[in-house]
Amino acid sequence: MPIYEYWCPDHGVFAEMRPMAASADPCACPRCGDSAPRVMVTAPRLAGMPDSLRRAHETNERSADSPKRMSSHGPGCLCCRGGLPSRKTLQTADGAKSFPTARPWMISH
Repeated sequence: MPIYEYWCPDHGVFAEMRPMAASADPCACPRCGDSAPRVMVTAPRLAGMPDSLRRAHETNERSADSPKRMSSHGPGCLCCRGGLPSRKTLQTADGAKSFPTARPWMISH
């Protein structure tokens, strides 16, 4: 529950913890019992955190369900990690083509 401030003409400002539904209603002064209206004397108390901690929380939130990808090719890409040689076509001097990484039993069209 939030804490609201009220003003009693005889005793000054006092604070009470009340439900949000009763935020606009006057409150009884704890000293004299008179009805006191709500006032805003101090700034709202907002919890803040350092930038470095906020960035750490943001990073954790992003990586919780969608981890950062290292390359644009997606998971399991071997070309960016240097796993398999590239599947480039090699051409000999007479114009014949060969596929060094293709399976030997495959015939190209």
